[in-house]
Parts: sequence; structure tokens; C-alpha cells
Amino acid sequence: MRHLPNIISLIRIALIWPIIAGLVRQDYALTLLLFLAAAVSDGLDGWLAKRFGWTSRLGKLLDPLADKLLLVALFLVLTWQGRVPRYLCVAAVGRDVMIGLGAVVYRVGWGPLHGRPLLSSKVNTLMQLLYVLFVVVHTGFGLPPQSVLDALAVGALLTVLYSGAAYLREFTSRALERAAQA
Repeated sequence: MRHLPNIISLIRIALIWPIIAGLVRQDYALTLLLFLAAAVSDGLDGWLAKRFGWTSRLGKLLDPLADKLLLVALFLVLTWQGRVPRYLCVAAVGRDVMIGLGAVVYRVGWGPLHGRPLLSSKVNTLMQLLYVLFVVVHTGFGLPPQSVLDALAVGALLTVLYSGAAYLREFTSRALERAAQA
């Protein structure tokens, strides 16, 4: 049972393709249903891991990876369809690439990067998920109005920039601290 959160994360990763296929086929009801299943599974795997102590190194990698893969895929497809502004897609995907490269550089240069996701990252993930959710709902069903999407886009952009800067600051300060100890 202790591997159940990891299995749920893998299922969430497997849901990405059907979610994207639903978007491309303009089957917005199916897309939203699968998106909801992915969101519930994200909460469920985290709750199980914390509640029963079923955490693992693999789970600490799979859970955020599933979130990032889903968001990047949605941003790319929705931008390709002209539903998400290009600048927001570039900022969101660029932030994730920067964090990933920063983690690799830190690992190679200074060793394992221990720690938890920053609060700003969790807020950013929530803003991005809300934004793409409302873009899909708007595309399929005409709600909410464009002004709400515009406000969510600004909120998502601000959290992308703030979170990206926070990670850059965190990686840099940790690297400088480790270098000073050497």
C-alpha cells in the first residue's frame, strides 16, 4: 500500500495524453472530466503520503513532475490553439525550465538539493491550474467572461515571475552558502 501515492502520480501522468487529445478534438466535457480526475488524484496522493507516511524519494519526484508535465502540455496546446497568450506560455514554461536546469546545476555543482517546494511555487501552480481550467471552461461553454480570464492571466503571470525569482534567489543563496563552506 505504501506505493499507492506513486501509482496515483503515474496515473495522473498517464491522463495527460487523453486530456490533450480531448482538447484537440474539442471535447471539452471529457477534457474537464479528465482534468478534474487529475486534480483529485493530485490531492489524494498527497493526502495518502502525508496521512500514512507513505512518502518516498520517487514520490517526491513524481508528484511535482506530474503537475509540471500537465501544466506545460496544457499551456503549449492552449497557446497553439490561440487560447493562451504567447507571453504567458513562454513565462510559465520558461520558469519550469529554469527551475529544472537550476536544480540540475546545483546537483552537479554542489550536491543534492534538499528542501520543500516554496510557498510561492504552490500558489503559482494553483494560479496556473485555475487559469487553464477557466480557459477550457470558457472555450467549451462560454463562461466565465473574457475579463475574468484576463485577470487570471495577469495573476498567473505575476505568480510565475515572483516564484521564478524566488527559486533563483534560493538556488543562488544555497550555492553561495555551500561555496563559502568549502
